[in-house]
Amino acid sequence: MDTRIALISIIVTNADSVDSLNALLHDYREYIIGRMGLPYHKKDVNIISVAVDAPQEKTSALSGKIGRLDGVFSKTVYADSRI
Repeated sequence: MDTRIALISIIVTNADSVDSLNALLHDYREYIIGRMGLPYHKKDVNIISVAVDAPQEKTSALSGKIGRLDGVFSKTVYADSRI
């Protein structure tokens, strides 16, 4: 199965959604290369970057599920398919 490297950028504005977000990331852990989270206390948000190497449909599914969480916003950037 072909995989693509992607970066999912996430901004969390609702702290009540953090447990659900972490559960989703746990469910997709086999595809996650690494993640970095930054709490930004001045604006009361959390900024998270998740690097994945997965089939495109898995990355799209994860990103879509993340985006449906209350107060959680995500965008995905894909690397060139030749990588």
